[in-house]
Amino acid sequence: MDYCGQVWKHCKSTAMLNSPFQSFAPRKVGLTGSSSMLTDFWQSEEDFCVSLSGTPNNRLVCFNGHGVSFNNRRNASPSPTGMCLEKIGNGSYLNMVGHPDGSSKAFFSRQDGKIWLATVPEQGTTDSLQLDETIPFLDLATKGHLSSDLGLVAVAFHPEFVINGRFFVSYICDGTLSSNCSGRCSCDLEVGCDPSKIGSDNGVEPCRYQLVISEYSAKGSSSSFSEATFADPSEVRRVFSMGLPYVSNHAGQLLFGPNDGCLYFFTGNGGIRGDPFNFSQNGKSLLGKVLRLDVDELPEMNEVANQSLWGNYTIPKDNPHTGDSNLQPEIWAWGLENPWRCSFDSVRPFHLYCADDGQEQYKVVDLISKGGNYGWSAAHEDQDIHYPPWASQGTKPTNGIFFPIMGYTVPSTTKYAAIVGGYVYRGSADSCLYGRYLFSDMYSCAMWTGTVNTDGSGKYISDSIQLSCSEKTPLPCDWSTNSPLDRIFSFGEDNKQDGFILASQGVYRIVQASLCDYVCVNDATAKQVTASISGGRQGMPTFLKVLIAVLSVLGASGAIYFVRKCFCNNSAICCNDIETMLVVQR
Repeated sequence: MDYCGQVWKHCKSTAMLNSPFQSFAPRKVGLTGSSSMLTDFWQSEEDFCVSLSGTPNNRLVCFNGHGVSFNNRRNASPSPTGMCLEKIGNGSYLNMVGHPDGSSKAFFSRQDGKIWLATVPEQGTTDSLQLDETIPFLDLATKGHLSSDLGLVAVAFHPEFVINGRFFVSYICDGTLSSNCSGRCSCDLEVGCDPSKIGSDNGVEPCRYQLVISEYSAKGSSSSFSEATFADPSEVRRVFSMGLPYVSNHAGQLLFGPNDGCLYFFTGNGGIRGDPFNFSQNGKSLLGKVLRLDVDELPEMNEVANQSLWGNYTIPKDNPHTGDSNLQPEIWAWGLENPWRCSFDSVRPFHLYCADDGQEQYKVVDLISKGGNYGWSAAHEDQDIHYPPWASQGTKPTNGIFFPIMGYTVPSTTKYAAIVGGYVYRGSADSCLYGRYLFSDMYSCAMWTGTVNTDGSGKYISDSIQLSCSEKTPLPCDWSTNSPLDRIFSFGEDNKQDGFILASQGVYRIVQASLCDYVCVNDATAKQVTASISGGRQGMPTFLKVLIAVLSVLGASGAIYFVRKCFCNNSAICCNDIETMLVVQR
């Protein structure tokens, strides 16, 4: 019997709390609670193994009894000497999302409430971004409650958009300008906050601004959503609405989890120096958190009241705090200050990176884990525990802190600074950037790349990197100033995993380093991790990903495993000769 069969034999009738297998299972109507067994979802061993390994007879990696070796590039070597960019668009945008149909199309949006559908040109051509700003895919500016000061923050398309046409937007609206901008105030007695004691912030009363998630739909049918060029401007559903205590630190990004289909929502602590009401560490507050929502199942009326939900969504059964009355069930991770741009690694989708814009000189990158507490504002965001002068004197975390993996310190002479999170670069243009996480400073346009150190410590290292413009850029770059991009708002990634920078001066794409006279020792095209399998297909199977997830759950506070070589036989329940790299944050 192979490993999958052994797992079924020993675990099929065992109740598992927050089972990592559940997210790979078909939906089970009527299943309640956070504990489940394999037999709740699958009727037989064959059903189970087909669902996770892909085929019942010729099993993939670790299922067919043959050896397999993974041909993996060493991400940290060679180091990049510079990042070469080409300018493909003159517009200034806040978001870029690849079209869910996998094509060269992408969506761009701006804070004024407009979303456009564009076509991204092939690399190596002289073509520029095909985007007509006079014809938006969706225009929310006409609603009268969006502006450049508030406005649209993020766009996320449902994993089955090409079938159902569903997508979601988050925005910040002004309740004094729109009757449709209303909701509960995040400063209430449940979190120990009294709005009357906050006072106004720059003339704005508490909870005048609302952080909102709304659902919309593309115009078309299940057979034509992939070709839709317009969206219906009518709101389908108000998913979430929360009044904000202050005028800044709102965050608001939306991402669908690549493995679980849940909607991840990233909130800031609401603003004001030091978080005096300790929102980020308050388990009853949704400020300063990563929230994980199920937007496919609608809640019952009693469910909204009993769980104190903030809108029309349900709670995924494997959320970490579903049974804890002291913590809101939406919370996936907490202790954040103002997470500005988060992303899943497209090759290792269980890695979720967030840039968190801490106060003063500390700007950090966190690797988000289920149930993780990232310390704001109780601990200095560094590898040594320290309480800065601006830290709140409220409740301190008692279950340990997940410290940042990367970041930078802003010089005391710098007037403005804000970190912008990017992506783990998985494009094919620059093999020396492949596997490195990219992040920048919004105002200085300083750029860094980071990756896991090869010394086996599990720690991340990051280095600053120069930027330059390609000699073959489709649109001219103005490289005559000290800050040619002016300000960097966000990063983008298309369906080819090419990397993009969205700046106030335009849209830039990462291209081959040699076009800027940078040298990359490894001139081979960067490729994703592949497996050469005897008697099977190429690629890492779903079951191996689940096995990694199981090991992660068993780690002290979060583990990352990379299986390099694995042999299985018919008698062993575990693979032999497994070489692993274990990284544990404590």
